[in-house]
Formats: sequence, C-alpha cells, structure tokens
Amino acid sequence: MGADPYLPRHGNDGYRTTRYDLELDYRAGPGRLSGRATISATADRTLAELSLDLGMFQVEQVLVDGARARYSHRNGKLRIRPASALRAGRPFTVTVRYEGAPRAIPSRWGDLGWERLDDGALVASQPTGAPSWFPCNDHPADKAAYRIALTTASRFTVVANGSLVSRSTAAGRTTWVYEQPAPMSTYLATVQIGRYAQVDLAAGPVPQRAAVPPRLLATATHDFARQPEMMTTFERLFGPYPFGEYAVVVVDEELDVPVEAHGLSIFGTNHVDGRRGSERLVAHELAHQWFGNSLTVADWRHIWLNEGFAKYAEWLWSELSGGEPAAMHAARSRRLLAGLPQDLRVADPGVRRMFDDRVYQRGALTLHALRTLIGDASFFALVRDWTQTNQNGTVTTSQFTALAQHHSSRPLDDLFTAWLHEPALPL
Repeated sequence: MGADPYLPRHGNDGYRTTRYDLELDYRAGPGRLSGRATISATADRTLAELSLDLGMFQVEQVLVDGARARYSHRNGKLRIRPASALRAGRPFTVTVRYEGAPRAIPSRWGDLGWERLDDGALVASQPTGAPSWFPCNDHPADKAAYRIALTTASRFTVVANGSLVSRSTAAGRTTWVYEQPAPMSTYLATVQIGRYAQVDLAAGPVPQRAAVPPRLLATATHDFARQPEMMTTFERLFGPYPFGEYAVVVVDEELDVPVEAHGLSIFGTNHVDGRRGSERLVAHELAHQWFGNSLTVADWRHIWLNEGFAKYAEWLWSELSGGEPAAMHAARSRRLLAGLPQDLRVADPGVRRMFDDRVYQRGALTLHALRTLIGDASFFALVRDWTQTNQNGTVTTSQFTALAQHHSSRPLDDLFTAWLHEPALPL
C-alpha cells in the first residue's frame, strides 16, 4: 500500500493495521478528549520506525508491544521508534495515550473530523478527518476491526460504528462500548454524542435504528419509515447487506449534506421535514454501505465507484418505489451536464474535484449506459457479483471494468473510455 496519489500526506506505509481498540473519555463542558488507542498491525517489512496520523493532541506515552518507545509528534505525524526493529511479517501493537481539545483537520473541503456541538459532538471524517480524534493509518485501503469505548456525561446518548455490546454508568457518567468486527477504513469511523431519543425502524433481518433529537422523533420516524423497504430493495439489487445492523443519526445541527459512516449515516435537522423531502439522500447514504464502506476505494482516484453507485441508487429507488424511472433521471442529469464544463475525467478527476457533483452524475450515467447496453439481467448480476467478490475489500476502476466485461457478450472498452476516461460528455 503506497501513498495515496491525491492525499499523500495521509496514510503510512510499512505495515497493515488489523484492529483499533479505542478507550475515550469526553468532557463536553470544556470540550476535552483523553484517549488510549491500541493499534494492532503487521509489519510489511523490517521497521526501525513507523508513523501514525494524529492531530493536535498532547501525546503522553507511546508503547510498542508494551515497551516504551521513543517518539516525536509534529505536523500531523506521530513518528515512533521501537526499542528494537519490527521484523517483516511480525504482528505488533502500538499503544498511544493522548489528551487535548479535538480540533478538526483543515482541508480544501473545509474542516473535517471532530466537531464540538453546543450539547455534544459529531464526527464526519471523509476523507481526512480521522486523525482529529484518534491516532491512525489514515489511508482508505488500510481497513481494520474496531472496538470503540467512550465515556461521557450520562445525559448523552453515544452512537458509534457496529453493535452496542455494553453500557455501564457510575457517578453520573456512562461508558458506551461498540464493536465493529468488519474491516473498516479510518474515514468511516465515527462517534456521535448528543441528547438523542432512540427508535427502532426495523427489527430484522437487518436491525435498523435511529437516534434523533426528541422533538423530531415523530417527524424522523415518518421520514425514515420507508428505509426498511429500501433495505429490502437494495438487498435484492445489490446482494445481502454487508454488516450486522444499520443506524441513522439526526444530529441537532444543520448539515450541508448527510455523511456516510460504516454501518451508520449522519443527517442534519434540515434533512428531516415530515414530508420525506430528503428520501433520495436516505437512499444515497444507505447505498454507501455497499459502495464505499464494504467495497472501499483502493485510493481516492476511484471515488466514482462510491459516489456514482450511490447516486444511481437514488434513481433506482425512485424507479422501484413508484417515482420517476431511472431513465428519466438519467436524461435530466445528461441535460444538466451538457451545460457544464467538459473538463473532468470521471475515473481520475483530480484531488480538487473529488467531490464535484459531475463525478456523482457522470458516475451514475456510466452505470445507466452500461445497464442499457447489457440489459437488466446482466447488469444486476454484475452488481451482485461485484459486491460479493469484493466484500469488505478494496476496489479500483480497472477491477470493475474487467468484471463488467465478464458479464457482457459485447465489447465494453468504448463505453468505458467515453464515460470514464474522456472529458467530453458522450454523444
């Protein structure tokens, strides 16, 4: 795993992580976070030194396999020198104790990661915000299991990735412990802290729950009421839901857009209106559980594989739930793009345009063009093969186009060249 070509300052080579064990304590009044992170990993080569990504915290201690290690911490990098070199192929652990006021990570897309709220906190890290709250190997392809334990005032509800395995209270403070065994990228790790009411949206086969401000409980329950049906539809189209459960959190704050995390999605109060006015976004974020979270891009050049599929899922849900067919959405999208600059290559948009709406729209149009050419049966067989073959792994554009050709009796090179690699909108 080399440096990401778009974000080379994030991520570290020489090892692969297998598990993060995070013990966190958050005091909302002063906005202080203290943590002990234990990172399990395996060395790819002999390592005299290794590094982690970590924001502006005071590092109090670093251990490697239980022994004190020398370290330096500056410019977002925690550089660690073990007492003796780590041999290639050897599993090891790094334990970091740290403390401070979490600060979001500045980026060209704004501040990312931990955000202090008036009454709690939210975490939205894509693509580089994870170091704002824990030391990590911040590269999308380095996926690991997680245990997240967070202690805070008992007035708060805490939602994090995975299943809640325990909750204990003492002296007015509660510790919430979540386990996520499926491999997860750092940018998809999250904790949400707030005064939330919780409601079950579906009991099974995929448990679905929501955490929302109490005043919005009835409204949110209505707005997310069709999500269980959406889950059933997407499982039929995309294959089995890849994780154990799914949660949505409506934070007590307006957000520009909802944000996906691993096994959960985060919405703002502005996405809840009692009229299901944001249902397309509910579909979009749910689809990311397959496309982005289970199947994670090997590097950020391939982001259309996340966003093109999630956008196309919006159109598919519309088509299959009594709304406009996907073809109508595609025609409208094509008209929109025809009036915009033709200077973006979807398969390699460049770091400045990773989240350009044209990546989303043209990615979805690519999938619709492919579906139109090879037919529904072959297209959805391809999609289910794609999600199952690569479940909990990493993916690239060339992997997808190769698998698509396997499902087509017609050559697809011209289609993919025109839609993914040429800037001009295909005729």
